[in-house]
Amino acid sequence: MTVQTIPNKTIFIVSGPAGSGKSTVATHVSQQSVIPYLEGDDFHPPANIAKMGSGIPLTDGDRWDWLVTLRNAATEQLKESNAVIVTCSSLRRKYRDVFRVVPYHDPTVQLCFIYLKVGEEHLQARVRARGGHYMKESMVRSQLEDLEEPAGDEVDAITFDVQRDPATVCKDVLNRVRAILH
Repeated sequence: MTVQTIPNKTIFIVSGPAGSGKSTVATHVSQQSVIPYLEGDDFHPPANIAKMGSGIPLTDGDRWDWLVTLRNAATEQLKESNAVIVTCSSLRRKYRDVFRVVPYHDPTVQLCFIYLKVGEEHLQARVRARGGHYMKESMVRSQLEDLEEPAGDEVDAITFDVQRDPATVCKDVLNRVRAILH
């Protein structure tokens, strides 16, 4: 007879293209639930930031080390707490799969991708409105071209329509996170 391990640690990955509200949602959930938050942008190497700041889209080669570094930071954080929130665009399934190896190495960990779905016009307006960020409005189109929304068989992904009031979106995501943790 095999004993099945029940996950008791969770990595929440707040995903979506630039301007979808990843940082806003993750900050709200982190503050309201006292879950540590790792801002994915903080883990980009300087070369990636310079490239994006110049309007040059990242390639898969640019992303791999960043994704692995972010995944490793999230798993390391689970040594201190039973959950962590990470922001990461996770535009393609293969990028989400970088995180999906974690439960294979540690079956006490579960993943939850929180995909923030929003149309291009809203994204353009949001990116245009925020100042001081390296991700410029011109990059939204390239992100949408790369985007592979979570498919029906990606059972660890939950989609939230974020073309609504941001406070309502934050509340809805927080309620779902709390339900998963309890």
